[in-house]
Amino acid sequence: MKKALTIAAGIVFWLIVWQIVAVAVNSDILLVSPLDVIKRLCELVITADFWFSILFSAGRIMLGFFLGLVTGTAIAVLSGKFRIVRVIFSPLISVMKSIPVASFTILALFWINSENLSVLVTFLICTPIVCSNMQAGIDSLDVKLEEMSRVFKIPAWRRFSGVYLSQLMPYFRSASALAIGLSWKSGAAAEVIGIPDGSIGEKLFMSKIYLETADLFAWTTAVILLSLLCEKLFLLIIGILQKKIERM
Repeated sequence: MKKALTIAAGIVFWLIVWQIVAVAVNSDILLVSPLDVIKRLCELVITADFWFSILFSAGRIMLGFFLGLVTGTAIAVLSGKFRIVRVIFSPLISVMKSIPVASFTILALFWINSENLSVLVTFLICTPIVCSNMQAGIDSLDVKLEEMSRVFKIPAWRRFSGVYLSQLMPYFRSASALAIGLSWKSGAAAEVIGIPDGSIGEKLFMSKIYLETADLFAWTTAVILLSLLCEKLFLLIIGILQKKIERM
C-alpha cells in the first residue's frame, strides 16, 4: 500500500509539472496539457477505429515478443549445454543488440510488407535481450545443488522445478519485463516508419503530419498503458504457472 501511494504521488507530481509547463508554453501545437490528453484519449476510446488499431498493433507486437522469448531462451539453453552454439551465436547476438532500430526497420521493408514489420522488429529486439539474460542465469547456476540432487536421486521433474526453475526464474522475469517494454517502443517506432494501415504507428504519424498534438500524446499514452498492462499480465501468468509447477 505504501509503495502504491509513493508511485501515485510521483505520478501526480509530474502531472502537475506537465500542467504548469503547458500553461507557460501556451501553445497546443507545441505542448498540450495532461487534461487535454485525457480528454482526447477518452474520445478515442469510444471509437471502433481506436480498438481496431490497438488490436492490430498489439497482436503483431506481442507475437514478435513471444517469438523472441522462445528463440532467445532456446539459444541460451543450447549455449549453456553446447559451447559451439555459444561460439556461433555470440557474434550474432552482439550485432542484434547494437544495430539501431531505424536501420534494420528500413532494411526489413525490402523483405516484408509493412503490416508484419513490427513482428520482425520486436523479434529482433527481444531475442538478444532474453538470450543475454538467460545466459547470465544459466552461467550462475549453483553446480553444487545440481550435484546434490543427483546424489540423492531426486526425480528429474523435481530437479527441474527445485534446482533450475527457482534459480533461472528471476532472470526470465527480468528479461521478459525489459523485452515487453522495448517491444512496444520498437514496434510502435517500426510502424511509424512503415505506416501500415490501421496501426498505432499510422495514427502517430498522421498526428504529426496534421499537427494534432493532443492525438499524438493520447496515442503515446495508450502505448505506455498497453506496455504496462502486457507486462503485468504476463508476469502474473508466469508467477501462477511457476507456483503450479512447484506444487507438482
